[in-house]
Amino acid sequence: MESALFYILAVVTVTGTAFAITEKHAVHAIVYLVTSFFALAVIFFLLGAPVVAIFEVIIYAGAIMVLFLFVIMMLDLGHPERARLPGIREWWPALALGAVTLASALALVVSRAPAIPAPGKAIGVKEFALALFGKYGVAVEVISMQLLFALVGALYLARKR
Repeated sequence: MESALFYILAVVTVTGTAFAITEKHAVHAIVYLVTSFFALAVIFFLLGAPVVAIFEVIIYAGAIMVLFLFVIMMLDLGHPERARLPGIREWWPALALGAVTLASALALVVSRAPAIPAPGKAIGVKEFALALFGKYGVAVEVISMQLLFALVGALYLARKR
C-alpha cells in the first residue's frame, strides 16, 4: 500500500510542479506549488524522514510561499477589484491534486497502527545534529539548495526593470 501511495504522490508532485511552472496567473501558480510541497512532505514521511517532512511544510509551504506572495504584492501583479472570480474550470486541477494528497495522507494515517512510544531518554542538541546531518544530510543539502534557488527567483521577480 505504501508503494502505491508513493507513486500516486509522486505523480501529484510532478503534476503540481508542472502546473506551477506553466501557469500564467501568479497566485494560481503558488497554489499549485503549495500542493506540490505538501505531496512531497507526505513522500518524505513515507520514506521514514518525518523531520524533513516537517521542514518541507514549515519552510516551503509556510515561509517561501509567504515570500512569493509578498513579491507578488510588491510587483502589483494582482488587482482583485478588477478580477473576476475564478470558476471551477480554473481551480479543478489544484482541487484534484489537493484531494489526492489529502486522501493519500489519510490512508497512510489509517493504515498505520498506533505505536506506543517506548520510554526513552531525551536527546540533546548534539545527538539531534548528528542524526539530522548524518542520516538526513543529503535531504538537508537539497533543501538548502532549493532555498537558494527560491531566493534568487524572488530577487529576480522583485528587481526593477
